[in-house]
Amino acid sequence: MTTEATLPSTSASPTTRQVWTRTRGVLLALVLLLVGAIAIAVIQSDARHGRLDPRSADPYGSRAVAELLADRGVSTRVVTTLDEARSAAGPDTTLLVADPDLLTARQQTQLHTATDASGGRSILVAPGSWSVERLAPGVIADPATSLDSTLSPDCNLPAARRAGSADTGGIRYTALQVDADECYPSERLATLVRVPAASEGGDTVVIGAPDILFNDRLDKQGNASLALQLLGSRPHLVWYLPSLSDSTAAGTEGERGFFDLLPSGWLWGTLQLFIAAALAALWRARRLGPLVLENLPVAIRASETVEGRARLYRKANARDRAAAALRSTTRTRLAPLVGVPVAQAHAPEALLPALSAHLHGDGQSLHALLFGPPPSDDAALIALADQLDALEREVRRP
Repeated sequence: MTTEATLPSTSASPTTRQVWTRTRGVLLALVLLLVGAIAIAVIQSDARHGRLDPRSADPYGSRAVAELLADRGVSTRVVTTLDEARSAAGPDTTLLVADPDLLTARQQTQLHTATDASGGRSILVAPGSWSVERLAPGVIADPATSLDSTLSPDCNLPAARRAGSADTGGIRYTALQVDADECYPSERLATLVRVPAASEGGDTVVIGAPDILFNDRLDKQGNASLALQLLGSRPHLVWYLPSLSDSTAAGTEGERGFFDLLPSGWLWGTLQLFIAAALAALWRARRLGPLVLENLPVAIRASETVEGRARLYRKANARDRAAAALRSTTRTRLAPLVGVPVAQAHAPEALLPALSAHLHGDGQSLHALLFGPPPSDDAALIALADQLDALEREVRRP
């Protein structure tokens, strides 16, 4: 028993072939996932380049609308910092914020303060609930987006009525201000809202989707007409592309955490996946019941069982449990040999006097051997096993 416990390997140890067989499916799935991600990234690497940039001629750029505005005498200037956007606000200027959700809470408040009293027009492109309530107070974003992309104006706003149907379907909004214009509704909620500003002649336009500004969507429906009317109401257009490198974004209070940056759809989708996984686990799980004894399909040699258990004890550094098992088994075998009932084999006051009388030895040393503390290391455990074997041989000696 002691020599088997020190063997370098056992039949229960998995081989390299077994490890490969068990893990190759997972590795293959990871490789396929990585290859698919790389392929998608390569295919789409150029598709979103220069998104909503009036200098970009890519499909998701906005150079086409800037060129059309230039033909009508409207100048377009691109700014990337909050200070430039605030200083550009004025009664003869339209300020377009391409991605309002990139702004911090403090930036949003400062930008609204500058534009609300300027007398000009502010256009917010697809702001979420994080930004629309600060940049356009009185407008609330609905968590559910529009199912349709192309919608009808269904409002009295002249620009929307002249443009007709347009691709504004995206985030839906509710305006609390009485004199606000709510256009292009989807399920009774507007995807384009115009809110008059505090200053005379100024207003804020909230668009639920950026499609009417994309180069490849400008010639669809009434997108061009709606974009030119909204962006060309003033002689100057300032196109604000928020940048993460803007110095005003650093060290501000109220910065968003990781979950605030995730769209609401991702959070709902993750929750649904967890629910589906829980239901699948309940469906596939076995019903709990009483333990049932089953015969092993194959016969296992006692030496393999001992070796396997010894390996488990050694892996867990469970010298106390191994020593207790060795001592308990030895006491159980010694008790009948010295005339002690098996039921009292683990009682020192019953077993030790009988052993001392049989061996004419020291009862104190027998107590340390059979009921002593656990060994401190593997060498002490092996020595304990040898001593227990020697004790049992001596008792059995005629």
